[in-house]
Amino acid sequence: MASTQTLSPGAPAPAEVRPPPSRVYAALDLGTNNCRLLIARPAYGGFRVIDAFSRIVRLGEGLTQSGRLSDAAIERTMEALKVCRDKMRTRGVTRARLVATEACRSASNGAQFLLDVRDRLGLHLEIVDRETEAHLAAAGCGELIDGSAQATVLFDIGGGSSDIVWMTRGPNGARRVAAWESLRLGVVSLAETFGGDDVTPEIFAAMTARVDSELAPFAKRVSAERRCERFHLLGTSGTVTTLAGVHLDLPRYDRRAIDGLWLTRAQVDGAITRLRAMSYAERAANGCIGIERADLVLAGCAILEAIRGRFPAERIRIADRGLREGILSQLMHADRAPSRYGA
Repeated sequence: MASTQTLSPGAPAPAEVRPPPSRVYAALDLGTNNCRLLIARPAYGGFRVIDAFSRIVRLGEGLTQSGRLSDAAIERTMEALKVCRDKMRTRGVTRARLVATEACRSASNGAQFLLDVRDRLGLHLEIVDRETEAHLAAAGCGELIDGSAQATVLFDIGGGSSDIVWMTRGPNGARRVAAWESLRLGVVSLAETFGGDDVTPEIFAAMTARVDSELAPFAKRVSAERRCERFHLLGTSGTVTTLAGVHLDLPRYDRRAIDGLWLTRAQVDGAITRLRAMSYAERAANGCIGIERADLVLAGCAILEAIRGRFPAERIRIADRGLREGILSQLMHADRAPSRYGA
């Protein structure tokens, strides 16, 4: 513990006891469906979030058919990014990482879109590859893994892609990414292909089968990996947090009730059954779903069912955290600032 000194009133503080300059960090995740921002300060044992922003922008709307970001989607996203820029300025952000994922990776005009963002808003976004995205998600929510589990499957169901990560526990207890895969399937791309409003049992089965076929090579690759009795799934995405909210019968979404929640296999089954029985109007009216997710949530459930089918587990833990927290962790660790997610 550092020593303390008593100073006389008005005396200048010696250099060694002056507080370090204030550091404010920002992490922005621009995905196919959402634009999310976190702004935080380092804190011992963690970091303290001082501002946040999330808006569904559907940047990848229509991308499956056209291969391009539409003008309407670009303008919606520009408006959200302007809010993010203003928040970062107001909070005095000193270091930031702003990343774009599947929509900008896949779109023929994705690179041009980022140049336009730079010119219009002064924000420098980078397109991260799928491996980086998977590792950032793992860094962001890895502390929720059961400490006694030898292996865990972490997954992030996105708008245009879904990341699957096989995490193992080393001899010293540290977690590492043993294998990963990024499927070019997400809730937006799947719903646009199969339909998301009126999802019949046949459509749901077809979506699940499509994801299962894409997931099969990864499942085969890790089939020899050890699974102990504490093996479980860890999900981070709007799909699983929505599912948890429906399970808890929350009148509106509450992160405090969701982040870190454990669900049994039977509880997940029950929540998915309830969601599949709802009409589009009922999903839109639900406080944990809303009109912005009403046509996407069943596509997310189909992805989840394919993952559960390939990696059966009695428990799943829900994370309302992920890529942004992983970015903040890496930035603070690089600056030797205290962070709960430090490597």
